[in-house]
Amino acid sequence: MRWLRFSRKQAIGFGFIEGDAVRVRSGEMFGANEPTGELIALADVHWEIPCVPTKMIALWNNFHAAAAKFSLDIPAEPLFFFKSANSFCAHGTEVPAPKSYQGRVLYEGELGVVICKHGRDIDLGEAAQYVFGYTCVNDITAVELLKTDPSFAQWTRAKSFDGFGPFGPIIATDVNPAELVVRTLVNGKERQNYPVRDMIFSPEQLVSLVSRDLTLCPGDIISCGTSVGAAPIPAGATVDVFIDGIGTLSNRYI
Repeated sequence: MRWLRFSRKQAIGFGFIEGDAVRVRSGEMFGANEPTGELIALADVHWEIPCVPTKMIALWNNFHAAAAKFSLDIPAEPLFFFKSANSFCAHGTEVPAPKSYQGRVLYEGELGVVICKHGRDIDLGEAAQYVFGYTCVNDITAVELLKTDPSFAQWTRAKSFDGFGPFGPIIATDVNPAELVVRTLVNGKERQNYPVRDMIFSPEQLVSLVSRDLTLCPGDIISCGTSVGAAPIPAGATVDVFIDGIGTLSNRYI
């Protein structure tokens, strides 16, 4: 299924896509829910972020190809940071340029893992039970901030400006991540094209290993990191992150 959250007539709803329409549900996306009997055309709703995470956990150096290109050691465990809630934005939302930063801003097309229930110290063999589905993520980065102060790498600030964490447009529950390919297009031109199977730590490994350090909650997202091809976003450009079986996350940087 392809699940989404939407707004219509100042109300938030959720459901799954059937053709060009939304089959509306009531209840909890990650819990008990039931059909309302309502079918709404997609053209008549406004896209919202497909879930509301308590946190987005994002990976650094999680692809063999990128590690080889940049001469990075293969990490012994996942290397991750957080993107704050104010950075989250939906498909179709315009991302504003930060007023306090004038340097380069990068796009990074990624696969996002959506968690469906609370978990801590999750065994690898049980990790799939905590995954609701998968979504597209653009891990936007104010890259020059990372090394501005030699005494402190500013990962949180560089990754968490308003709008720097677009994800969506939907959550797909019936895809095999090992078969997926992430493509990123800037103004219609392909800039990234890489297979998810090149990950150092697979989605299920990430769920298990990250949960050793912190509790995962329903709606949380683990953004699996990016591979080669990440580059600055031109002013006014539209960035599309496309994953077959999930869809296209499209945002304009203004």
